[in-house]
Parts: sequence; structure tokens; C-alpha cells
Amino acid sequence: MNLYTEDVQHHCVGHVGLITLNRPKALNALSLAMVRELTHVLQTWQNDPQVWAVAIRGSNKEGPFGAFCAGGDIRYFHKAALSGDASLEDFFTEEYNLNHLIHNYPKPYIAFMDGIVMGGGMGVSQGAALRIVTERTQMAMPETHIGLFPDVGGGYFLSRCAGAMGEYLALTGQVMRCGEALTVGLADACAASADLPALWQGLSDKNWSDAAAMVTWLREQTQATTQAASTLRPVWQDPAIDTVFSLPTVTDMVQALQTQAQSQVQSESQVLDGQWASQTLDALRHRSPLMLHVSLELVRRGRGLSLAEDLRMERDLVRHCFNTDHLARRGVSSETVEGIRALAVDKDRQPKWQPSRIEEITPDMVLPFFESPWPSSAHPLRHLS
Repeated sequence: MNLYTEDVQHHCVGHVGLITLNRPKALNALSLAMVRELTHVLQTWQNDPQVWAVAIRGSNKEGPFGAFCAGGDIRYFHKAALSGDASLEDFFTEEYNLNHLIHNYPKPYIAFMDGIVMGGGMGVSQGAALRIVTERTQMAMPETHIGLFPDVGGGYFLSRCAGAMGEYLALTGQVMRCGEALTVGLADACAASADLPALWQGLSDKNWSDAAAMVTWLREQTQATTQAASTLRPVWQDPAIDTVFSLPTVTDMVQALQTQAQSQVQSESQVLDGQWASQTLDALRHRSPLMLHVSLELVRRGRGLSLAEDLRMERDLVRHCFNTDHLARRGVSSETVEGIRALAVDKDRQPKWQPSRIEEITPDMVLPFFESPWPSSAHPLRHLS
């Protein structure tokens, strides 16, 4: 098994293990080789007494920082699904195992989440002891846009957001900036992007007493910027988010948004509500209707699950996404392959969802996604605890 890729650079300086995702032309999208290399180095460092903490960043075409990770390599997903490449199964098993490793890492793991942080990028950052965003951060779980669901532990960490924010983020794929990420609990600190090189270098240069001192220093250095960023745009304070996205079904949500968007407005606040409802309704109408319903079920089940249980559930789901036997759909006819085709392959942005409308989805289409194709003793993530 090949464990080395130049797309993941890593070395130790002092007592810090430093990782740079270095696939800038693909916005550091994760390949199977990258997942394996990250797993290998993290497992090695967790048993090395000379490594007290780990920090991870991404690079862009101009150098370090500027982009963190745009997710998994969806072009590979598309090609592998159509060719029957068995490594696609390995990718998700090993990626989810990596996510679990990061969430349970025995040493401080620090994520510098500058630039794009989406999908798989959330998977390698949300388990960090310190999650640092910047004014350039664009964070989202946009999987319903490609006929997938918010995986990599999304059912776990999105469901822990306050109120119905997890449902909102899972279904719409709404992009968060630094202040929004802080407020919903998906980031811990904010730094100016111009300060990142000095913070990164400081981890190597200073004479630390222990790992906790590194984290404390980073929090102190970013305290003022974090406080300044912790202000939401008015729409994110709108109680309509909880009102709408706590409703029982996606169909109920759509009906409520339609009513709100069409209502007569009398005040500036209501005008804002109407605009938000119209924009949100439009976003949902462009997502996979089937995977909207699946994603809602995922988040609501995830609230009662441990991370390990959630990742096992997600592993079941992703198998069904590419092999939806209960709907007699595989390969090119699956929602996920079609969604990736429309967004990243043909780029016509006109996916042919089946069914085409949110109102056409039935429980018989959704619930089989949550039936495991493996007995518990043979589940590929049975070892997670």
C-alpha cells in the first residue's frame, strides 16, 4: 500500500508536527493517497513522545495558506463509480477512520482553516482542539448540491449546532464566513490571514513548556480578532431559521418558506425575512430532493449518536448513494454520480434529479438508506469506539 504522496507534506520542528496539504490546483481536495498519508503520519506522531502537538494547513498556488481543503476528490468519485473501481469503497472507509482519529487524537491538533473549508476539509478540521478561521474562510457542507449528504462526521458535528442550525446548514449548504462559523460553534478562533505565517512559525520557534502552552498562546494571539469577528449578519440572527428548519419534513419546510416569501411585508425586518425565505427556497429547489430528505434524517438521528456510531451510519449511507438497490439505481443513474456530472464533469449545472421535486419523496425512498448492508460484525468501521 502506497503511503507517500507529495500532496501531503509533513515534518517536525521542535515539539510540533507540521502538516501542509499541497494539492493547490485541486484546492487540496483529498485523494485516497492523501487520506492514507495523513492517517499514517498522525498514527506515527501520536506514539512519538517528541511530538507534543500537530498543526495542519493548506496551500494555494502562491504558497502556504489561502486554501485549506475543498473536500474529497469528486472527479475521482465519478470516475470510480462508473468504472466499478473498488478503491471507492476504501476511500470512504479510510476517510471516516481518519475523521475518527482526528476527533480522538491524544495530542492537541490545530487546524488553520484559511480559505475554502468544505466537505472533506471539515472532516480533517472539525475534530481539532483549536479551529482557527480567517476573513478569507468560506466554510460549508454543500454535499446536497452534488446528490450526496453531509458526511465525514457531519451528522455528528452539525447536529450539535444550536437549535435547527444543523438542519439549515446540512440542507442548504450555506457558506459561512469567520464570524458565522464562530457563532454556530464550528470554529474557535479567528486570525487575520496576514498573521498566519507568524503564528505558524511561532509554533516552531518558541520554547514551549508543554502542548497546552501552545494552544493558550494561539488563543491569546487571536483573542482580539476573534472578538471582532463574533458578530453575525442580521439574517443569521433571524428566528425564522429555527422556525422553518425544526419542522418535521423537508416538504413542510418548503411550504413554510413559500408562505413566508409570498407574504405581504410591512417592515424592514419582514422584508429581510421575505428575502431570506425566497433565497433559501431557491437553494433547496436546486438540491437533490432525495438527498435533502436523507440529510435531514441523518442530522436528526445524529443527535442521539456518538461519533463512532454516526460514522458507521454515514458509511452505510454512502454505500447506498452509489448503489441505491432499493430504487434500482447504480452508477450513472445514482443521484451522486449525476450531481457530480452536472457540477464538475460536464459543468452544465442542470442535474436530472430523480424524483425531480421535493414533494415527490416518500419514506420508502429514504429509510432504506439507513439499513446497513453489513452485519455489525462485518461493518468496515466496526472497530471504532
